Amino acid sequence: MPSFDVVSELDHHEMQNAVDQTRRELENRFDFRGVDWKIKHEKNDLLLESNSQHQVRAMLDILRLKVAKRGIDQVVLDVKDMESDIARARQKILLKEGIGVDDAKLLQKAIKESKLKVQGAIQGEKLRVTGKNRDDLQEAIALLKRTKVEIPLQFNNFRD
Repeated sequence: MPSFDVVSELDHHEMQNAVDQTRRELENRFDFRGVDWKIKHEKNDLLLESNSQHQVRAMLDILRLKVAKRGIDQVVLDVKDMESDIARARQKILLKEGIGVDDAKLLQKAIKESKLKVQGAIQGEKLRVTGKNRDDLQEAIALLKRTKVEIPLQFNNFRD
C-alpha cells in the first residue's frame, strides 16, 4: 500500500553554517568593533549575548537573514523574550524540530475532513499517510501544504 511520512526536520549542518556566517559578519561590522558579544549554539538552542538590547536585536536580524539564505524556514526559530540587566542583554532562541502531538492531530483532522481516500497515523514525531493509489497521496500532500501549522513540513519515504 503506498505511503509517505510527514516530518519536520531541521538541517543542523545548514543551521551551523548560518551561525558561522553570522559570526563572520559581526566580526567585520563597524558597529560591533570593540564590543563583547557572543553567540552560543548547542543542538537545539541558540543564545545571543551582547552589551545592549540594540546590539542583540541587530544580531538577531543578521541571523534571520543568514538562516533564510541557507534555505531554512524562519518558523523553526522560536525567539524568547529578551533578558537584560545593567551590563548585558541576552536572547534565547529555541530551534523547533519534530511534529508535536497537537500539530499531528491537526494534520490528521485535516486529512479526515478532506474526504480523501487516505489515512493518517501518528508515529512518534511523524505522521504516516497511507492510501490505495498515488494520486490520492499527492492530493494529500497538496492539502497538507495548504494547512496552517507553525512548523515547516517535509514529505519523505514516499513508497508505492
